[in-house]
Formats: sequence, C-alpha cells, structure tokens
Amino acid sequence: MAVVQGQNVEVAAGQSCGDVLRGVLSGKKMKSVVACICDGRTLDLAAPVPPGTAAVEAVFAESPEGLSILRHSAAHIMAEAVKELFPTAKVTIGPDIENGFYYDFDYERPFTPEDLERIGERMARSVAADQPFSREEMNADEAKALFSDMGETYKLEIIDDLGADRVSVYRHGSFADLCRGPHLPSTGFLQAFKLTAVAGAYWRGDSSRPMLQRIYGIAFATPKDLKAHLTMIEEAKKRDHRKLGPQLDLFSFHEEAGSGMAYWHPKGALLRTILEDFVTKEMLRRGYGIVRTPQILRRDVWETSGHYANYRENMYFTEIDGSPYAVKPMNCVGHMLVYTSTQHSYRDLPVRLFEFGVVHRHELSGVLHGLLRVRQFTQDDAHIICRPDQLQDEIKGVMRWIQDLMGVFGFEYVMEISTRPEKSIGSDQAWELATTALMDAMSEMGLPYTINEGDGAFYGPKIDVKLRDSLGRMWQCSTIQVDFTLPERFDLLYVGEDGERHRPVMVHRAIMGSVERFIGILTEHFAGAFPAWLAPVQARILTVTDAQEDFARQCRDALQQAGVRVEADLRNEKLGYKVREAQMEKIPYALVIGDQEAGQKAVNVRARGGNNLGVMSIDAFVELLRQECEEPFKHGGMRYSFSN
Repeated sequence: MAVVQGQNVEVAAGQSCGDVLRGVLSGKKMKSVVACICDGRTLDLAAPVPPGTAAVEAVFAESPEGLSILRHSAAHIMAEAVKELFPTAKVTIGPDIENGFYYDFDYERPFTPEDLERIGERMARSVAADQPFSREEMNADEAKALFSDMGETYKLEIIDDLGADRVSVYRHGSFADLCRGPHLPSTGFLQAFKLTAVAGAYWRGDSSRPMLQRIYGIAFATPKDLKAHLTMIEEAKKRDHRKLGPQLDLFSFHEEAGSGMAYWHPKGALLRTILEDFVTKEMLRRGYGIVRTPQILRRDVWETSGHYANYRENMYFTEIDGSPYAVKPMNCVGHMLVYTSTQHSYRDLPVRLFEFGVVHRHELSGVLHGLLRVRQFTQDDAHIICRPDQLQDEIKGVMRWIQDLMGVFGFEYVMEISTRPEKSIGSDQAWELATTALMDAMSEMGLPYTINEGDGAFYGPKIDVKLRDSLGRMWQCSTIQVDFTLPERFDLLYVGEDGERHRPVMVHRAIMGSVERFIGILTEHFAGAFPAWLAPVQARILTVTDAQEDFARQCRDALQQAGVRVEADLRNEKLGYKVREAQMEKIPYALVIGDQEAGQKAVNVRARGGNNLGVMSIDAFVELLRQECEEPFKHGGMRYSFSN
C-alpha cells in the first residue's frame, strides 16, 4: 500500500511508476507527467516502484523538476542529431541549465548557423518518431567497453572520474549516453524547443585542454511557454542597457583602454548624480556620517582583514617605495581605520559611516557584462559599528531602508540568508551569533527568506535582496552582512557603561549595491524611459519656426530657475522630426511652442507616451512635473525634494 497523489493505492510487486500513476490520474493529466518521486527519489516512469515505498508523486513537465528532466532529455536528443549529422563529433557533457540546455562536442570545426538549423530539423524528426528512453545499468568496465567501441573517449574519462563500480546508460533510437537520469518517457514529450547559439568552451574549463563546441538550446513544457519566452527575449533585447546606454548617450565602454570600466557621458553622469545625491540625503537623514577613504592601502592591512588570504585572486596589487599595496576591493578596512582614529564611548554607538566608494575587483573577461559585471564600480557602502544589544535594531533599520528604496522603483524582491562558506575566517560561535541575528531580525519583521547554504562573505553571513525586474529576471543588489570577526582583527573597541573596554559588532551594508549595476538594471527595467524625477532631461522645448526662438529661451530659463532639467531644440527642422527625436531619447515631456503658444505665453505639453496634455503656462507645467516627481515617494519612508 502506498499513498499515490494523496490516495491509498495497492501497489503490486514490480509495478512501474507510470502504471501506478495512471491508476489515479486522468488521461489528460497523465500526458504531462514526465517522471515520478518515490519517497523523495526521482525515477523514470518505466522504473518499478521500489519495495516498501510509502508515497508516489507525479512530476509534471511544467514543474521545476519536470523542466529540468525535459531539458536534460533535450540535450540527449540534440546529441543524437549531432552524431547522425556529424559522425566524427565526440560527445562530452550535456546538462540542463536555466530555461534550456547545452551539449559540448569535440569537432574539427565550429558549428555554423546552418548546422544548427539542420540539427534542429533532425531533432524534430526524433521527436516525431516518439522514441522511448530506456535505462540500463552496468558495471564500470562494461560501460568503458561500450563507449570505447563507440570512440567516445571523453566518456571513458568521466567514468574514471566517477570512481563508481556501477553506472547507468540511457538509450533512445540509435543513441546511447552515460547518464544518471531520469529522462522523459519518450522523445515525443519534447514539443517546444529551439537551438539558440554555439560557443567555444574548454573541456573541464581548463584552457590547456581541447576547445569544444557548445550548442545551446531552450526548451519548455508547451509551445505557448516557448513563445512567451522568445517574446521576452525580444523584449529583453530592446531593453538591453548595453544598447540603450549609447543610444541615450549615457555611457560607453572602450576596450582599447581597458575592459570592464564604464565611461559616463554628461547625461549618464547627471543621472548618476541625481541618484547618488538622493541617496546621500537619505543617508544623512538616517544618521550616517559621510567619509572618504583611499583607493590604495598597504598589503599589511589586507592581510590583517583576511582579504589577502581569502580574496586576493579578485584584487589588484602594486608597489610603492618598495612596499606592496593593493587597490581596495571593498571599503570596510578604510571605515574601520576611521573608527579607530577616535576613542568611543557606549553613548557614541552606533557609528554609521557611509561612502560612495570606488572599488576594483578582478573579473575574468568572459563574465564581464556591460554595467552588470564590471571591474571598477562604485558602492553605496556603509558600515555600522554598534553594541551587540543594538544589532537587531540596526539590521531592521537597514532592512526598512531597502524596503523604502525598492518601493520607490516598484521592484518586487525576495530575500535569502547566505551562511558560512568553506573559505572563511572567524570562530564557529561568532558565525552562529551573526547568523542568528540576521534570522531573528527577519522573523521579527515578518519577512520571508530562504537559506543559501555556504554563500556568505568570508567574514560573516549575509542577507541578499534579489529584485525582480519587469521581465521577471532576478538581480542581487542590496546586502546586509553581520561581522564579529573584523572588529576583533582590527581591535575595534568602545568604553562601556562599566568603564571597561568592549568589542563592538559591525554591519556591512549596501542599499543599491553597485551603482553601475543598479543603473544598468534601472535602464532595462524602464527600457530607458526613466521616471521624471530621475530622467537626466525632464523636458525639451521644441520650436515650430525661428520666430519662437526668443520666447523659447525665456521658457528654458524660467524652467531652469524652477529646478527643471530642460533643453531647448531651436533647430530649423520640421516639428514632427523634433518630436520623434525627443521620443526616441525617451524625454518625459516635449514642450511645443508655435505662434499661438508664444502669443499666449504658454507651451503645448506632450507626454512621452504620446498624450497631448494641451496648452498650459510654465507655472502650471512646473506644478504638473512636481506632482509627478513626488508621487513615487508619497507612500514610503523616503523624502524627495523637487529641486533634487
């Protein structure tokens, strides 16, 4: 007897998982079942239910586990197609990944787009043939003999690396692959897939090993899901900040001068300044003191902090007067040195030190990605040095700050607590105290979170806030880290109420995180159409003819005096051309001035979306813009000044 989908069912010896599930599920539902879970173990539908199984559950294609099985099966189907079309290609590994799959092949030349089209067509024939997947277990020597006969030398290396006595092989059609499974019942279950790209990849990620050809694909449970994803990809291309940045004249990259470093143009630098000024005012309002610390510090302090032992592969080093120095990858060391320059009483704490600190981290060229992954970036970084009894309130205060900022931009977000990594410093007791403090603060605020095992900073656990943009993509930005270890290493002290010296605790925190990444995310989230309060140009005045030039200049000057970021387009061009250009540059408002408007001492206001708001005075427009700019801040704990 077992519980099958919530029902008590008598299970016969040797009965397959698929047969058991067919007894309780309708034919329509059963069509989307790709595997089963027997007492927590995922099995093929053709597998017999293990003796003594207490619970059998269906794995549906649209579930996360079902999609993983479907995508990994798609990789096998693709490998079959490649082997049939290119018999000399050797197969290596083919895992499922987010939204899809890939397979690496050793072949004498790169695959072309035409090759991908042929491979996709061959996969479609395999799907139409509805070939069953079958599992076979054998000992390691038998498996090596099988793949040796097939000429698949990479599989022999994998078997040796596994070090297992027995392995499993999956077959469909004429193709066989080393795999632990499970897989789809048959190839016919793969109804929605598309091959997307080909790239080079070293075997085992080792540049001394052969360069392989990696073919990428995407796969979904239904054609509708695939279509939605392809639509999202097209929308993402339109929103790509790497395209919009130059298009809107915000920033550029210059590989000839160095990779992973952005050059901010006047409009982009202004956008940054607006954002940074706003955050700075909020910091001051929330009790932070602004500091500035050097870019380069002696290597000794990085050895004391543990960065040299645990983080040096991400750092840049130099030498000055025969002494080794390092470019800072983080701001915490400088902030601790500022703290130690003065004696502190328990009454002084918490001390909150804030800096828009420029940091440098060594990133491999292959992972650099526009503003989202760079080598030089600016953090809205702060360190709160507090008494242990103040820790909970400080964590909650930072969390409220994050909630307020996310609310301004309308971001949805999730939170996770990352625990001690293998490479770390500090005692077990310190890590336990820090982790418990984060969990307790989240619980007291009633905030849900997940645990991300082993992904904390090397000096302490952390809360990571991952925001969801308008395309449903997740980005890690804000972070709160609790640290009992660095205050000890740098001998941070305060004089307690008892007159004795005590050790404070430190909270590392960033609200936006990397300013570059945050602006990249904002650019894609708003597709370059920044909200009026943040837009580098809020309004552009457009003249119909040269006759309105003098009045247009008067309007521009009046708007600038009122705090509006405004431009005037006085060129002798057609009005339609000017309007389209303003729309392409995603300026919130176009203010048209013809003879009629000039005669009325007014402007004709056109919103970015195309709505004509009619003729209004300069004062009326300023009030309209003021209300729009202040609207996102009405319901949060943040303040905004129109002249920001």
